Amino acid sequence: MFGRSASQRLRRLHLRRERQRASRSAIDFKEFTEGDLVVHAEHGIGRYLGLHKLPSADGSEGEVLALEFSDDSRLFVPIDQAWQLSRYVGVGKHAPDLSSLGDDKWSKTRHAAEKSVFLYAGRLLKLQAERAYGNDTPWQRELEQSFPYRETPDQLRAIAEIKQDMESRRPMDRLLCGDVGFGKTEVALRAAFKAVMGGKQVAFLAPTTVLAQQHARTLKERMSEYPVKIELLSRYRSAADQREVVKGLGDGSVDLVVGTHRLLSPDVAFKDIGLVIVDEEQRFGVKHKEALKDRFRLIDVLTLSATPIPRTLYLSLMGARDMSVIETPPPDRQPVETVICAYDERVIRDAIQRERARGGQVYLLHNRIGTIEKVASRIAELCPGVRVLVGHGQMEEGELETVMKRFVEGEADVLVSTTIIESGLDIPNANTIIIDRADRFGLADLYQLRGRVGRSRQKAYAYLMLPRDMMMVGEARRRVQAIRQYSHLGAGFRIAMRDLEIRGAGNLLGTAQSGHIAAVGFDLYCRMLRQAVERMKGDASAVAVAADPQQAMVRLDFAAQSPEELRLPPPAPDPGKKPVTRCGAFLPSGYLPEAKLRIEAHRLLASAPDSAALDALASSWRDRFGPLPVEVLHLLALERIRRAAAVRGITKVETRCDRLMLTRRGDFLLLGHRFPRLTASKPASKLTEILRFLEALKA
Repeated sequence: MFGRSASQRLRRLHLRRERQRASRSAIDFKEFTEGDLVVHAEHGIGRYLGLHKLPSADGSEGEVLALEFSDDSRLFVPIDQAWQLSRYVGVGKHAPDLSSLGDDKWSKTRHAAEKSVFLYAGRLLKLQAERAYGNDTPWQRELEQSFPYRETPDQLRAIAEIKQDMESRRPMDRLLCGDVGFGKTEVALRAAFKAVMGGKQVAFLAPTTVLAQQHARTLKERMSEYPVKIELLSRYRSAADQREVVKGLGDGSVDLVVGTHRLLSPDVAFKDIGLVIVDEEQRFGVKHKEALKDRFRLIDVLTLSATPIPRTLYLSLMGARDMSVIETPPPDRQPVETVICAYDERVIRDAIQRERARGGQVYLLHNRIGTIEKVASRIAELCPGVRVLVGHGQMEEGELETVMKRFVEGEADVLVSTTIIESGLDIPNANTIIIDRADRFGLADLYQLRGRVGRSRQKAYAYLMLPRDMMMVGEARRRVQAIRQYSHLGAGFRIAMRDLEIRGAGNLLGTAQSGHIAAVGFDLYCRMLRQAVERMKGDASAVAVAADPQQAMVRLDFAAQSPEELRLPPPAPDPGKKPVTRCGAFLPSGYLPEAKLRIEAHRLLASAPDSAALDALASSWRDRFGPLPVEVLHLLALERIRRAAAVRGITKVETRCDRLMLTRRGDFLLLGHRFPRLTASKPASKLTEILRFLEALKA
């Protein structure tokens, strides 16, 4: 009894975690609201008008999604075809024209985008190199055992995946995604040490000099017991020191270099580089990322990010890049409480005094160097006795380093600074951040800034301050509201995708691709990119599903041999015949009562790449909504049939009088010069028989 209930609890916990992982990593464009612009894969850009009920051929009512196109034309999409729709996200704030039903303009637009995306996919996958890493050395194991904390399960999984990549013959291109403070740096450190032990050099690229200094210090401390030469290359180093580091990289005497954009300079050459680690990729511009790809084309690349830009996230989800996710927070970590308010010096004073009373420190972010000293003086006036420091990126190296060191050591209560604190700084005693003019920051930037606090067991607070006239309306208000909405731990994926919806896709795939994104929408563009990637990889099954998840048309009309008659599509009512009980293949409203749930379910069903994914989806439904009705079992069976047929080039699957009729390339496929006969009696058994027959065919 106890064992059974425990195993059931474990199973439910596993399924819940799988759903959470899927919901965090999925691109959430499923929930449409009336008035949204949407993209229909076959008909183009339209406006969503809501969910309606229309009579079907057999007299019953069916749910459809109503779309408006140009000239007030309407298209009604059955709910089980919802997978063909995606929310339109373009490249700017200007809404596109609605497409026209019936002309060929959309098909030409899509064809041009498909041609472009295929060439782009070719550039993404044109990488081959020999790997030089063996199994872990004794020193590797010794270094890992010296880690002072216990690794989370996600950390261990990410480490194993990265090592497997490094030991394979294929170049690694992996995204490591995890919230701030979730342990990405330790994972990257172990990868860097493995590369050095394999005789290769490592470049660790950081977006700011302060973060580069912190990484260099961490790496030197962790590797101090081993013969690894680590150097820092940034504008804060003297010209002579920079020349010395560059020389060491060229002759191989420097094993690991941590640096800023300076690492991308033409004079920097490596003797034998094997791994590049890019921290906070979203902070680098398109030009820097293009330079990075050109410089390090045939080596392993590990990208770290808490809020990956949508381009990176999409490429990872589509298989062009691999992805590891650290979503397990450290023990006792609490979400940051986020307060949105108009600029008010009384709120600032109370927040500083409250934090000081419990022995903590405060960041006050003011991103204007010209007035930052004035703001610091005002804080000192508001809070007598409070120790205030100022830090910004235009300070000399020694001066800024001294300021940061004093703050870390607790010699000040408030640090008034610019965004130099945004990336990676780890000061556990600072647990309140006040952001002045939060409207001037992007959503991902606000998420990063908020992540500077809450890195200990103390409850942390973030105050996002707006001008009073922006409190109720505008894009800035939407950004800060989204920050409050996604306050839970591990919200980086959601933040990245919400930022995309607010700002538009921009030139996330490079300037050459932005026109095609605007024409067909970001979601459809990336779906086509996934198809091209899989085609180039030679994965026929994935290509069939990526191209069109319901590519093979299935028309089944089983003879009425049981009350479970299955007819797809349903025949027109015949008044001369006695009505029969039909059991089709659909998601009954009694099983999934909410329309949004059914739309989401159909889209998940259509995007499932293989039978294992369909099994997982069925288990998820069973766990959430109860035992699967026979209609849902039929629907899952039909999806398996469609995929098996598409992989084998079958474009139509039909049954007539218990005969199975398959069409390939316009011709009937005969077995022994005839159509094979189905022998099963019930629809579920017949569907299994059809699937078995298809799986026996050669692709």
